[in-house]
Amino acid sequence: MATSRLHALAEAVLLPGFAGTSAPDWVLARLAEGLGGVVLFGRNIVDDEQVAALTAQLRAERGDVVIGIDEEGGDVTRLDAATGSTLPGPLALGAAGDLGLTAEVGTALGARLAACGVTLDLAPCADLTLTLDDPIIGVRAFGADPYATAAHVAAYVRGMQSAGVAACAKHFPGHGASTSDSHFTLPVLPRTPEELDAVELVPFRAAIAAGVRSVMTGHLVVPEWGDDPATVNPTAILDVLRGQLGFTGAVVTDALEMGAVAGHLGNAAGLADAAVRSLRAGADALCIGGEIADADAVAVIVERIVAEVVAGTLSEQRLAEAAERTRSLGVAPAGGVAARDEVELGMAVARKATRTTHLPALSQELVVVDVEVEPTIAAGPVPWGLGPHLVELLPGTRALRVTAAEPGGLFELARGREVVVTTRDAHRHPAVLELVAGLVRAATAVVHVETGTAGPDLGALGRIDTFGGSRSSLRAAAEVISAAAVSGRARHTNPTGLTDR
Repeated sequence: MATSRLHALAEAVLLPGFAGTSAPDWVLARLAEGLGGVVLFGRNIVDDEQVAALTAQLRAERGDVVIGIDEEGGDVTRLDAATGSTLPGPLALGAAGDLGLTAEVGTALGARLAACGVTLDLAPCADLTLTLDDPIIGVRAFGADPYATAAHVAAYVRGMQSAGVAACAKHFPGHGASTSDSHFTLPVLPRTPEELDAVELVPFRAAIAAGVRSVMTGHLVVPEWGDDPATVNPTAILDVLRGQLGFTGAVVTDALEMGAVAGHLGNAAGLADAAVRSLRAGADALCIGGEIADADAVAVIVERIVAEVVAGTLSEQRLAEAAERTRSLGVAPAGGVAARDEVELGMAVARKATRTTHLPALSQELVVVDVEVEPTIAAGPVPWGLGPHLVELLPGTRALRVTAAEPGGLFELARGREVVVTTRDAHRHPAVLELVAGLVRAATAVVHVETGTAGPDLGALGRIDTFGGSRSSLRAAAEVISAAAVSGRARHTNPTGLTDR
């Protein structure tokens, strides 16, 4: 076995990240040596034009480079990390309940990615939203019903791939019932094979039937499959995903430096071990570099893979198969597919998804409070908040941004006023629940706008659920509140409710 060939094959299965808005020299050099590709993060992005220039720079080194991105729309966005996504995310699409809109969103996002030179989108989530205690999926899934979710996953996949960009159904076998975050710890999914087949696997089966070109493994343990998480578990990948479900495309790992498989973030030795174990288990494209983004980590992994092949503990045939499947995700999209305007499409989805309960007529002198919480590691710091939208639509609105730990003089300000309070997964943050309860006690009226998963009623007079924190979702909520304020003014000026003719 020529070590030069083995090195090229080991390079070919890797999809690292990197720092900066242009490709560093080490990435360009490794692409020339056979590096499979890269994954882009928010740190690599300024705007679409810059991304197109970056992908052209990468493709100049090798035409079949895989260029991946984690662009789900909604709360998890990379292209719009600086502004917030125009397109609502999966849970809003599920709430809208319109498969045509879901397909249009997939097509629009695929067309945009194709124009940027991206070949692989690490979306959609085929997970289910099965527990309010889940810390990482939530609004990233289309819903809780397996079959309704499956229909949306299939529509999204078809839309995305019609633009020439490979979709990736994740996180196999399904992360939505977990109450821990695999970025840090190893979740366990205590399901029998029959339960998995009837629930979690339903959306993945639909994605495969729709022709999805890749599936991402999740770092979670199904005890019936043994002690190893799916990413490094041959039962999960070979027996279930490929055997039972019949998937023949590329298996992509979730980021290998995540604590669930690498031991803890930032451990190069753990990364190399996870890389070899995932290849043995049947994975093809190995994602690294979300937290570790340097040449040294890649070099350690490549040398470890080569050493395992030389020692006979990883077959060259398995490595070559993985390299070939990874290359299949590097086909540059032709682009040019017709897609609906993102702003128009985003608002159509957001308006249809928004749910309003007992919204009272309001004045036009509102206090709107956006309660900030730490974003999940999957979403990262993306602009969020209702205040700017309501200030624009209702001049005279007073907008505040607070944390539950430091509300300042919020309760005194709210006393005797009408308040709109915006939260994100309030049910997961006891201090936020206390803050909302304090506002309910102090204010004349409180409207609670929840932009995460729809948790319990918090006692507010009115409730709006947007099922996501995209710009369009927040704008749609602001429109509803603005209309209620106009109605309130009309009632105040014309208490009979009669309109002059």
